[in-house]
Amino acid sequence: MDALWDSDAPRTAYELQAELDRGLASTTVLTVLGRLERKGFVTVDRGSRPHHYQPVSSRAEHMAELMHDVLRGGSTDRQAVLERFVNGVSDTDADVLRKLLTRGD
Repeated sequence: MDALWDSDAPRTAYELQAELDRGLASTTVLTVLGRLERKGFVTVDRGSRPHHYQPVSSRAEHMAELMHDVLRGGSTDRQAVLERFVNGVSDTDADVLRKLLTRGD
């Protein structure tokens, strides 16, 4: 996913295989891309040859959704979860959170 998120354009499996440079077979990369598509993480343009893949959402959107998932299903005590999270962030991240919470949008 990082390679797709870091790209400005849709990528083929062969481009991703070359970029990853891990000795992966093209069939392995295609298998992973197929699984990512079935899970809803990527879309594929089957009208092109080779097929082009792109992420459904940005890295930031995906990470935010993971955080929401944890809050929705992780505990009946959301305050405890949030408190534990906030106590573990850096001073810089705490400043960002304060600004975001008080900006009034």
